[in-house]
Amino acid sequence: MPTATIITGISELTTNDDELGRLADAALVFEGQRISWVGPARDAPAADHRLDLGGRAVLPGWVDSHTHLVFAGDRTSEFTARMAGRPYTAGGIAETVRATRAADDAELAANLRAHITEAAAQGTTCVETKTGYGLTVEDELRAARIAANEADEVTYLGAHLVPPEREAEDYLDTVRGPMLDAVAPHVSWCDVFCERGAFDAEQSRRVLLAARERGLGLRVHGNQLEQGPGVELAVELGAASVDHCTHLGAADIAALAGSDTVATLLPACDLSTRQPLPPARELLDAGATVALASNCNPGSSYTSSMAFCVTTAVLQLRMTVDEAVRAATRGGAEALGRDGGAGAVGVLRPGARADVQALDAPSAAWLAYRPGVPLTHRVWRAGQPVR
Repeated sequence: MPTATIITGISELTTNDDELGRLADAALVFEGQRISWVGPARDAPAADHRLDLGGRAVLPGWVDSHTHLVFAGDRTSEFTARMAGRPYTAGGIAETVRATRAADDAELAANLRAHITEAAAQGTTCVETKTGYGLTVEDELRAARIAANEADEVTYLGAHLVPPEREAEDYLDTVRGPMLDAVAPHVSWCDVFCERGAFDAEQSRRVLLAARERGLGLRVHGNQLEQGPGVELAVELGAASVDHCTHLGAADIAALAGSDTVATLLPACDLSTRQPLPPARELLDAGATVALASNCNPGSSYTSSMAFCVTTAVLQLRMTVDEAVRAATRGGAEALGRDGGAGAVGVLRPGARADVQALDAPSAAWLAYRPGVPLTHRVWRAGQPVR
């Protein structure tokens, strides 16, 4: 039988559970990988081990539902040029493709582990990551294998960009055929960059339909650079999420609000690319489900800090602290289909995975109240201490 650990001295416990809500002077118990009890400290059961947090806030571990962590190299020069006024375009991805193809498996795996470890130390306990920097059958396959060994969720993004040595239609045939066949055993999702400079709506639809036939869930990069067809396509095909959502019209917002597709916002990317910020307030007020993610990648958003994304969402996207924290935890879990049932993430309730973070602060509001200050005190992933 697994031993039970009780955490007490919780000034504020954010559960994200509709019935439990937020609790003051709370405690929680986990046994093995799962939470077994949550409630007021006065009612707490006995346990094998006890930890008193001394009046700190506790919330679910961050769920980062959008990253690109299987890569080599960096794009510092591109970032510097962008800060000097050069506009962002999707074409910079090709530089990372060249570096990633040149790296061996050990280098890619070590880099991936380093970034996941970095994120975990800041409270991220569930990570999705994508292929998409190989763009050959061999390189996409090894990216999928490497990612499957380290990340919670893996997404196939062969349709990230047409590599310079290929013609678009010929490459799409590869993406939908032998490349998809190769990676399918190692991934759960398929994504497509439906954007100017990448793939149009018709091309994106063909990729997604082929992936759905193989049993993969669907995701879409959409509406990042302009008001395009990404959101409409994602909702039409029942994609789990459409990510970026920087440029939305009223019809896009209404479509998301009337669907089960999560609008995943990537505010760190918008700041780094000097794009407009997404209309988070309008999405929430319309009733859409919103997630926040880091989009950690070497070109357009080289941060693994979900706390930074939460702070930005509060200070610049006009989200409340409660909305931002929920979007960075349960919202991300909903975007990954991991918010319900046994082993759920992004929530703290009996049966959920014991992904827990404690802040060196009395409430989650301090994430935005003290911007830029590292507040992560303790982290557990599946009941095991990370920090």
